[in-house]
Amino acid sequence: MSESSESSASATAPAGATATSGAGGPSGLVEMAAALAEGLVSSRQLTERSLRRIAAAQPELNAFRTVRAEAALAEADAADRRLAAGDRRPLLGVPLAVKDDMDVTGEPTAFGCAGDFPPKTADSEAVRRLRAAGAVIVGKTQTPELGQWPFTEGEAFGETRNPWNPAYTPGGSSGGSAAAVAAGLVPAALGSDGAGSVRIPAAWTHLIGVKPQRGRISTWPEPESFHGLTVNGVLARTVADAALLLDAASGPHPEDLHRPARISAVEAARRAPRRLRIALSFAMPFTATPKSLDPEVRSAVERLAGRLESLGHEVVPEDPRYGPIGLTFVPRATTGVRDWASRVPDRALLDPRTHEAVRTGRILGGLPLRISRRAESVLRRRVGEVFGRFDVVLTPTTATPPLRIGALTGLGAMATDRAMIAACPYAWTWNVLGWPGVNVPAGFTASGLPLGAQLLGPAESEPTLLALAAQMEAAEGWVAKRPG
Repeated sequence: MSESSESSASATAPAGATATSGAGGPSGLVEMAAALAEGLVSSRQLTERSLRRIAAAQPELNAFRTVRAEAALAEADAADRRLAAGDRRPLLGVPLAVKDDMDVTGEPTAFGCAGDFPPKTADSEAVRRLRAAGAVIVGKTQTPELGQWPFTEGEAFGETRNPWNPAYTPGGSSGGSAAAVAAGLVPAALGSDGAGSVRIPAAWTHLIGVKPQRGRISTWPEPESFHGLTVNGVLARTVADAALLLDAASGPHPEDLHRPARISAVEAARRAPRRLRIALSFAMPFTATPKSLDPEVRSAVERLAGRLESLGHEVVPEDPRYGPIGLTFVPRATTGVRDWASRVPDRALLDPRTHEAVRTGRILGGLPLRISRRAESVLRRRVGEVFGRFDVVLTPTTATPPLRIGALTGLGAMATDRAMIAACPYAWTWNVLGWPGVNVPAGFTASGLPLGAQLLGPAESEPTLLALAAQMEAAEGWVAKRPG
């Protein structure tokens, strides 16, 4: 990369951003877990602080669909008793949030929909594992209806806003989790990613967003979610925090369909990567819809490529061979919407665009769905050819900076799809393949909006991606930049 590309986009904090400070106590997941284990703070203190911040931010940011104030404080008191007895589980006493497509005992799972949903009688497997690690679940975060869009807005709950600028979306569909973490309401959160739904909001809120290998974090009570497109992932401000949460949430349910080999994300994030060969790609997979890359996004990713070269890695322009991968996405996505919509108490309350997706899912739910699943192995060989020559692929996470609140309000289904693809054409291919990807901050626009880049790898490559992200974080100093 040229020297000019290293300086073509701003990596410094925009006006109004602030550096992290210890004045309010520990703020990161690793920091909180250590402070609790050392007896420097109590779980009740941290949980009360989180609940205060949520209450103060909710009128503007609207990050939470459900806040479990009373239950969370009871969980915090129980955690303090365990800590006093010498228990040292990895997340014991730390307040966290989960997206509202995950079941929490005693709470409804509305998944962005309107209506009267019954409380769940059991935790999802990912939530069960967080509780087993000692976490306190303070609430469930907002998501657009059935997780369909890269913005977090809807008739059921209003608009979730970006802490960097509330006139803009934090992205979606894990927008509530991203807003909550970026604003410091919780140190980290779980989200889910079916077409970039962890990575896109991470990019637009200056966070680490990890979409792990399919099956790394269980989607049970779904053996697989959205016919294998959707995986659960993590959002955090630092690579170390993301790795700690990923390890705690990972592991299969006995009836899961996918079981990747075990890894230690925490150990990977502590290791310096070897010299890597990295493919820099700006190519967009074919979708038959218009799209273009914003110059500020391109400059930001080029600057990061220059940073990688300065760290000793080889960066070469090269594009994966995506081929007809787009044809296999729609049947899986729309039949997934159809399946979820069938469980909604009052389907008359669903967005007209959801009804259109359900109709498409009914048409594509037979032979087209079966063909799309069979095509996955062929596509893995085709796209994965690039990993015979490279270790990692670097791409933009999105083609544009964050969208304004309401930018897609009132659009029909087709117009929404076209606008969505134009803004976010880069992330969804890795959902078809089931492979891991990590969003890393790439800088800011001239107006101070966050941008992101993706580190993409082949099957079960999270250790390489996390090691590289941690090395970049140390060089870039992302954690010092927070919304003011």
